[in-house]
Amino acid sequence: MSFGFVAFHYPAPEHVEEFVAECHQVAEAMRQQPGFLSVGVWVTPGGDAVVTTGAFESEEAFRATADLAREMGATPDGLSDLEVRPREVHFLVSR
Repeated sequence: MSFGFVAFHYPAPEHVEEFVAECHQVAEAMRQQPGFLSVGVWVTPGGDAVVTTGAFESEEAFRATADLAREMGATPDGLSDLEVRPREVHFLVSR
């Protein structure tokens, strides 16, 4: 069963570009991990939210990648210094 996520991030307007750049750095590292399937970094048309998506072969593969993101300084489970409100993360499983 595949495992995925959709996360809505709310960076401060003056930090959107910096936040997106950090998301792309983490995404590139994710691409190198075993069990990785896909990743996306999206910005809403008004620039008020950054949406990240990811898909993995299993929850274990996702967890290992989340650990890597933490090592890179990303905060997959919390609020970064660039965000103005808590992110919304939704986990998904294929059926």
